[in-house]
Amino acid sequence: MTTGVRRRMGVEERRQQLIGVALELFSRRSPDEVSIDEIASRAGISRPLVYHYFPGKLSLYEAALRRAAEDLASRFEEPQEGALGSRLRRVMARFFDFVDAHGPGFAALMRGGPAVGSSATNQLIDSVRQAAYDQMLSHMGVTDPVPARLELVVRSWISLVESTALIWLDGRRLPREELEAQLVQDFAALAAVAAARDGELAALLREMLRNEPGDGPFTDLTVRLIALAGP
Repeated sequence: MTTGVRRRMGVEERRQQLIGVALELFSRRSPDEVSIDEIASRAGISRPLVYHYFPGKLSLYEAALRRAAEDLASRFEEPQEGALGSRLRRVMARFFDFVDAHGPGFAALMRGGPAVGSSATNQLIDSVRQAAYDQMLSHMGVTDPVPARLELVVRSWISLVESTALIWLDGRRLPREELEAQLVQDFAALAAVAAARDGELAALLREMLRNEPGDGPFTDLTVRLIALAGP
């Protein structure tokens, strides 16, 4: 008969375990509501040992939120193949996968609060937004200098996605799939309004729509708008 022996973790392995435990708890409650004692208990170690790996509560929360921010930013990455509308549809599905699985933590990160309101975590939020912005420009084949109206469209849309996700979390009153499709079409609508005032952007938008399939989200929006303006 053999007796099981708990394996001793290295410093980095233990740090990653604690970050994982914190993120798992943040998926159910806001970081402000999760204590170091609870994280220590879930990890099977003492509270003082947590402070051996992280000098304070905020440093552990920042490390956990940094990992979450990197994960969230990666949701905007998508192979540049096929129509833009279809690509954005997949991006939104992955984005809402994250929002759905990490609701309280996502809301706390984006809204701020005592545990997540430091300058470091604010920088994490900005890094997610910038990564999303860069990916959108890449999908559209745009490089510097970025037309001023296009920058406004893309950054406004990213803010819309963020605020829509936060509102949706408060009750989930609309089917998620419908909301994802609507946000993709919101981007097309914002781009179309700006293109009506900008010839360069209009040319870019025409090129985007040229590759749209008949059943794509941008084409669907066009059909719906025509029907809305009917007799």
